[in-house]
Amino acid sequence: MDKYGLIGYPLGHSFSISYFNQRFADEGINAKYINFEIPSIDELPEVLAKNPELKGLNVTIPYKEKVIDFLDSVSPEARAIGAVNVIKVSHEGNKVILMGYNSDVIGFTQSIEPMLDKKWHKKALILGTGGASKAINYGLKSLGLETVFVSRYERPGTIQYEKITPEVVKEYNVIVNCTPVGMFPKTEECPKLPYEAMDYHTILYDLIYNPDQTLFMRRGAEYGADVKNGLEMLLLQAFASWEFWNGER
Repeated sequence: MDKYGLIGYPLGHSFSISYFNQRFADEGINAKYINFEIPSIDELPEVLAKNPELKGLNVTIPYKEKVIDFLDSVSPEARAIGAVNVIKVSHEGNKVILMGYNSDVIGFTQSIEPMLDKKWHKKALILGTGGASKAINYGLKSLGLETVFVSRYERPGTIQYEKITPEVVKEYNVIVNCTPVGMFPKTEECPKLPYEAMDYHTILYDLIYNPDQTLFMRRGAEYGADVKNGLEMLLLQAFASWEFWNGER
């Protein structure tokens, strides 16, 4: 039986295991998807050694960047983003070959593109600076938008939340939350933004999908913003993962 899996820490909120095992059951695929909750990325070789049937892995927080050092090759897109969330595992004799890809950018761009109007949507704020935010930045730029990262801390190339004025929100009217703020169980939290400056030209996209509608989304929607959560992106990037593992992409 082929195996696929997810590496990260912690994995309590994992979407992939239920999605893929249900897909395998529905399509009669002789495979199993397993969560590998590893407290250090240095344990990846042990996971591979103990599971020779592995054909592919997904990678989640906090290893999307750190895993690159373990790979034999990385796709140009993933290299440009600086983060990998899909690994194709193959074998040449006794050697395990690991190829890295990024399906986050595929899932995100396919999900947000129908919301964009080139007449209005030219600049975006990306909340957060982690591995997912890099894919979002790559995706938004590929769709023709200017981007700025927002951080709680003073970092090169970022602005801080306290500097986001109503005027900034009017100009940067696409806002993507790449932070865990508002995720279950802390559902009554949201990024500190001037929501009252938003209107029907504003797009709020939240990578969080639990809860279905975060406080970030609800507060924007009160002022007419177009809002979307990350569930569709997850489904689209799962499709892309399968295609990478099976050489269909």
